[in-house]
Amino acid sequence: MGLFSRGKSKDRPDTGAVEAELSDELDQDRRDETDEIADESDADISAATARPLDRSEVEDDTDYLNLGAIWLRGQQGMELRLEVNEQEQQITGVTAVIGESAVQLQAFAAPRTEGVWIDIRNEIAASIVDAGGTAEVLTGEFGEELLTRMPQAGPDGRTVFMPARFVGVDGPRWFLRAVVSGRAAIEPAAAEAVHEVIRTTVIDRGEEAMPPRELLPLRLPEAQGADQAEADDPGAAGGPDLNPFERGPEITEVR
Repeated sequence: MGLFSRGKSKDRPDTGAVEAELSDELDQDRRDETDEIADESDADISAATARPLDRSEVEDDTDYLNLGAIWLRGQQGMELRLEVNEQEQQITGVTAVIGESAVQLQAFAAPRTEGVWIDIRNEIAASIVDAGGTAEVLTGEFGEELLTRMPQAGPDGRTVFMPARFVGVDGPRWFLRAVVSGRAAIEPAAAEAVHEVIRTTVIDRGEEAMPPRELLPLRLPEAQGADQAEADDPGAAGGPDLNPFERGPEITEVR
């Protein structure tokens, strides 16, 4: 027997009402699906932007300290140290120090069609292990990274193992390497401020043709901007303080 039996017109069900009800349900389902897609899209956009940016993605650069290939957004209490190759008179990297944590940033040229982090990560791991340290691949906020313990000679001659995390980000024709040291290398609570430095970094690749893995040029910040930052708040986040930072936590092993 069918769902609806044949009868006189006055006994037939109101098919118009049934169709209207089904239509309303379908419309509601579509709205729910649209809302879910929108939520997922918003989450994807948020996740996509929680990373270092390319110069082309930044319209307002007034909040950044321009160091050439690397632009940094200051934080309260952050100090900067520029690392210089004295022989070649070349700035090779910039280190941001926050409390007892630090992150060294270096930007390199990369191929247009593929990233280089996987190969570089494997090379770093092999080098550290060959030197007697350890290297473990973990998944962090910026993807796969290396958690390492690098052997060094301590002040008393004993071998100490310095914890460090190597973070790599492949961008459009550039690669950013961040080396996290100090407490941020081993304590998640201390790592957030350092992660904010990484995720707000901007890379200005430039248009010059360069071989893959060549260091992108860095330079001193413009004197006017540095002088203004110092005048507004000496030693504040925006003003570059080139003082060296103290050692972070060490793991000591007696041999």
